Amino acid sequence: MDQLEKCSANYVPLSPITFLKRAASAYPDRTSIVYGRTHFSWLQTYERCCRLASSIRSLHISKNYVVSVLAPNVPAMYEMHFAVPMAGAVLNPINTRLDASTIAIHLRHSEAKLFFVDWEFIKVASDAINILVASGGPTSVSPLVVVIDDIDNPTGARLGELEYEDLIRRGDPDAEPHHITDEWDPITLNYTSGTTSAPKGVVYSHRGAYLNTLALLLQWGVGSEPVYLWSLPMFHCNGWTFTWGLAAQGGINVCIRKTSAADIYSAIIAHGVTHMCCVPAVFDMLIEGSRMHVGPLLSQVHVLTGGAPPPASLLEHVENMGFKVSHAYGMTEATGAALICEWQAHWDLLPADERARLKARQGVSMLSLADVDVKKLNSTDSVPRDGNTMGEIVLRGSNIMKGYFKNPEATAKAFEGGWFSTGDAGVIHPDGYIEIKDRLKDVIISGGENISSVEVETVLHQHPAVSQAAVVAMPHPKWGESPCAFIVLKGDRMENIVKEEDIIAYCQKNMPRFMAPKKVVFKDELPMTNKKTVIKSELRKIAKGFTAVLEQKSNDVREHLPEWLSTMSKL
Repeated sequence: MDQLEKCSANYVPLSPITFLKRAASAYPDRTSIVYGRTHFSWLQTYERCCRLASSIRSLHISKNYVVSVLAPNVPAMYEMHFAVPMAGAVLNPINTRLDASTIAIHLRHSEAKLFFVDWEFIKVASDAINILVASGGPTSVSPLVVVIDDIDNPTGARLGELEYEDLIRRGDPDAEPHHITDEWDPITLNYTSGTTSAPKGVVYSHRGAYLNTLALLLQWGVGSEPVYLWSLPMFHCNGWTFTWGLAAQGGINVCIRKTSAADIYSAIIAHGVTHMCCVPAVFDMLIEGSRMHVGPLLSQVHVLTGGAPPPASLLEHVENMGFKVSHAYGMTEATGAALICEWQAHWDLLPADERARLKARQGVSMLSLADVDVKKLNSTDSVPRDGNTMGEIVLRGSNIMKGYFKNPEATAKAFEGGWFSTGDAGVIHPDGYIEIKDRLKDVIISGGENISSVEVETVLHQHPAVSQAAVVAMPHPKWGESPCAFIVLKGDRMENIVKEEDIIAYCQKNMPRFMAPKKVVFKDELPMTNKKTVIKSELRKIAKGFTAVLEQKSNDVREHLPEWLSTMSKL
């Protein structure tokens, strides 16, 4: 057995870019991309990517050079997920919601040699380049810029002399793409945050991207010829790897420039969309837009959601509209999805609210992970599978990032103990399904009790007058910390009807009293990141200025539980 060796016949490095060549051969005339009046087949897409890869290399872009792109979900953004690695380079998709100074930080840190810019973002890109050059230093050199003009309605806008479609026309369709010899080579560089001068650049390998792409297709149950709507930005973890997955299944990429309710519903009707991904914030958009949408959806649309844990009530509402929701959990460092709530057939027999509660859990590991666990805080021991004991979710497997670009210290810390530490607090249920309870930094410790802000928010979202809710810690003179709720109400005049004491009373009725918010702050809107998640650090700063008022003694045993636990621990 030991004498059997690897050779070119039995071993080929894994890479998701191989899906494109196969699609061009297996489905040459099948539609690959739809964008307005523009339609491409898989053969055309393959030839365009070959041409673009050829042109990129002609610009003296060598192996592992970084190629950045600032663009919405247009055909060029999709094509570059293949063409850039086919040229041997590393793709760096930049969040289109970032400001010029943050984009400049990313360009400097990545040392991008080539920068593709959609015509809509020429102004912010130009400002970013000026900031980059003005900062000085060896990494402050402006990259070569290529403008992506609108393929349907060319604007003629330029930032320099190079234009995307010109590069494709000039490229050689017969040029041999870069030959990948090591599946551990980098394929993309994705930044986790745009708010720091020392950003974390997450590097994916060809192997990790390949394995997670196939795992997610399989576990979400995506069959052949899906019609996929790009409602999730491709710059988010490379579209959760569906950029490559659609080629693997010979599906149709329905590209839309902006994610709006009108565009989503129009695309669903016009193209018969079968699948889409989105963060939970888009559900509110769909609900609001459904009031203008006439009649039910003609066919069911499968939706994969992730990000902030969606309230069970929100999932139930969206499913009643004709969307079949699956819930996943992931992060940039895990090449997108790490857990998925695999549905079990017997759950279909349960009441609607119970089904929604089960679906809101994050689930079981992706097939590309070797292991997932929840460890006791500051310990290597696993928490019991009781659905109550919180610990930190940790991961290990082939879809975990190579590491943080130019940051060996952060990489070593993240991989300490042979696991990737997520920083998320969760529990394991008796059936083995994992449920996130909070970010570790967002857990509220009140009198020795750990309070999950997510659990409190879940109850608040069930209140008929609440549109959005976020819960953080505020000082408490006796218990150390107590929950403070920031709420956005439904309707402009609702605040005249619903008062702070009404919300607190509702919470006290629907959860242990010690978990109920001691203060409620009504807001017109909550501070959001560009990924549509609440910026709790800003709310914590506000809450630090509050102090909970000591309540009169209650006869509710649950209210005194933290005090009793604290007393018993000293005996």
